[in-house]
Amino acid sequence: ETSATVFENLAIQNGYVSGTSSGGAGMWNDSSSPTVTNCTFTNNTASGYGGGMYNYSNSNPTVTGCTFTNNTAGRSGAGMKNHDDSSPTLTNCTFTNNTASDDGGGMYNTNSSNPTVTNCTFTDNTASRYGGGMHNQDCSPTLINCTFTSNSGGDGGGMANIDVALPTLTGCTFTNNTASDDGG
Repeated sequence: ETSATVFENLAIQNGYVSGTSSGGAGMWNDSSSPTVTNCTFTNNTASGYGGGMYNYSNSNPTVTGCTFTNNTAGRSGAGMKNHDDSSPTLTNCTFTNNTASDDGGGMYNTNSSNPTVTNCTFTDNTASRYGGGMHNQDCSPTLINCTFTSNSGGDGGGMANIDVALPTLTGCTFTNNTASDDGG
């Protein structure tokens, strides 16, 4: 799909995918870059990755005004996972109460996935290992005017950066995030 494919004003909820390597219970984009506007991703469960949305293999959707709430991932990226050169553009989005059993409660970026995230909030997201709000691994995301509040993780309550993660943050706020090990 290209940007001409538009998903607008949709409630995407109660999706389920099983299997530890499965992903994208709410939406799976594989080499696709749709436009997603004013959509709500709620109560989606992936046994593997990307409970709300999984962007894979050079998927670069434009996501505006969307809410990711109460999504779960058995492994990583409960709200959203971006993998293998997938660099979505997110503006005015909210990630709340998403839970990952491993990494990236709100969002997980890896393998040269470099999203641009502007005016987004990450609140009350949880990851057992890395990055309650956001986990970055081998990538360089850009965050502008984002807020991370009351997220929790093993390491990096608000954000965890490992394995050559080089995020650029401008005007971002981190408040009341907690970690059971390092980097609240």
